[in-house]
Amino acid sequence: MLKGRENENLEKNNDNPNFLKSVDDYLTRFQRIPMSEKIFFIQHLGVMLKAGISLSKALKTLARQTNNKRLKKIIEQVYEHVNKGGALADGLKPHDAVFDDLFINMIAAGEASGTLEDVLRYLYLQIKKNHELVSKIRSALAYPIVILFAMGAIGTGVMVYVVPKFVSIFDEVQMELPLMTRILITISNYISRNGLAVIAIILASVIILTKILKTSRGKKSWHLLILKLPIIAPIVKKINLARFARTLSSLLKTDIKIVESFKITAKTLNNVYYQQSLNEIAEKIKKGELINKIFEDYPQLYNHVIIEMIAVGEETGELDSILEEIANFYEAEITETMNMLPSIIEPVIILILAAAIGAMAIAIIMPMYSLTNAI
Repeated sequence: MLKGRENENLEKNNDNPNFLKSVDDYLTRFQRIPMSEKIFFIQHLGVMLKAGISLSKALKTLARQTNNKRLKKIIEQVYEHVNKGGALADGLKPHDAVFDDLFINMIAAGEASGTLEDVLRYLYLQIKKNHELVSKIRSALAYPIVILFAMGAIGTGVMVYVVPKFVSIFDEVQMELPLMTRILITISNYISRNGLAVIAIILASVIILTKILKTSRGKKSWHLLILKLPIIAPIVKKINLARFARTLSSLLKTDIKIVESFKITAKTLNNVYYQQSLNEIAEKIKKGELINKIFEDYPQLYNHVIIEMIAVGEETGELDSILEEIANFYEAEITETMNMLPSIIEPVIILILAAAIGAMAIAIIMPMYSLTNAI
């Protein structure tokens, strides 16, 4: 009887439009908003405002045009806030998980100075350039990741299916095996007999390592190691320098104070040491120190050329333009590096693959050769 009532209530809930709407709204919160959707929103909002369309009407139109349900909901809420006389930046603040400090602060500065159209154009260029940079890095890293995954899969297949067949031959003749062969057989037996345990150990190791890297100490150690690794370190530095220059340049074109601009820029960088340096620079600027002199305290992060260019920008009052030139230079450098990266990594991967296959082949061939000579 109770079971029948529960099913009846469930059917009623499923037929209830309010229930279905609340479920849909809940699931919408977890929907990912692609960067392309954000770029579309910023670009078209700027175009509409430049064409003389009011902010509230532009938001209402964009809410209708947006395909992403989560972004659509956010724009609708921002529209309601603006339509009641609120500021656009204040309407965006509850959605800081989608629109970061850089976005909200620049919008606020644009509204305060009456240059919202210009600010939206700077934001569009900033986010578009950043998106292009991330896309190039991902596409360049896709090749080595696929190769490494394939190597792991093939190696595991050999250990599970190929090596055991040779082991049965060696067991029949009861011969003494070389050390390399014994190690290979031990690994093969362990993987074959404890496959689930091996998978569990790998997953547990990944989870533990991820948690360690999220701690302040773990993150600092990892980021320091990255800044010292050959091949990787120069690329990471270029990426952080390009993002630093592009973001700070955009912020300085608005009415946001320079100290606040440095602090906001720090939040947009990935490396903890670059973040720390910019926060420290912001504090030193408060005390009246020259920007280019402060940068000299961080020679490992900012090279001499950047410091000289910042000094020129500071003297001429064109720091935002100089930073934009720095960003363009490093973005071009990153593009060239990312295009060359597969050809740089490929020989390394081939050497690793050759070494692994060679070691496995030697471990199997050595006892087979000894067995042939004995016969």
